[in-house]
Amino acid sequence: MKLPRTSRPVVGLLIAFLVALGIPAAAAAAVPENVPVVTYDAGQAAEFRDAVDAGANVWHENVRNLRLEPATGGAADVVVLADDGWPRAEVIGLGQGRVCMGRQAVNEGHGAIRIAAHELGHILGLPDNRTRECEDLMSGVSAGPDCDNAKPNPDGIAEVERNFAGGVRIAPQVFPEDVLAAR
Repeated sequence: MKLPRTSRPVVGLLIAFLVALGIPAAAAAAVPENVPVVTYDAGQAAEFRDAVDAGANVWHENVRNLRLEPATGGAADVVVLADDGWPRAEVIGLGQGRVCMGRQAVNEGHGAIRIAAHELGHILGLPDNRTRECEDLMSGVSAGPDCDNAKPNPDGIAEVERNFAGGVRIAPQVFPEDVLAAR
């Protein structure tokens, strides 16, 4: 977009003001106000804590009408644990539940950030797809251990945005990673 010559100084001053406040100009326009916030606690995620933060950041960067942030004291909407089994999400309701980061999947070569983003996708209302396509985050283990894509596809992003825009209710459910069905 080309700005009229008379508007350029005003826009330049606005950008300089935002930068001086520590707000990147692109970010100032990117996030709507008053969006739902889903908090997560990765304190029990052991060696997966950084991967959980990165997986949550994937959603934070790709979905405009939702903020997924670490809990800062008090109860969290999502608790993330580490165990020796396969990853899974236990959904209580939209934006609420528990994620188990399973060491077995990581030991078999699956990427921890992809696992975290995938399991958080369940918490945000997305089902497993089993498409075997690496570009499809919700294909999970069916994409194979060589797939490290942690970014949701446009359909997944749109579904999460619809879920949180409309206050969709989802029934409690468990999303186990059914390894035998995926192979």
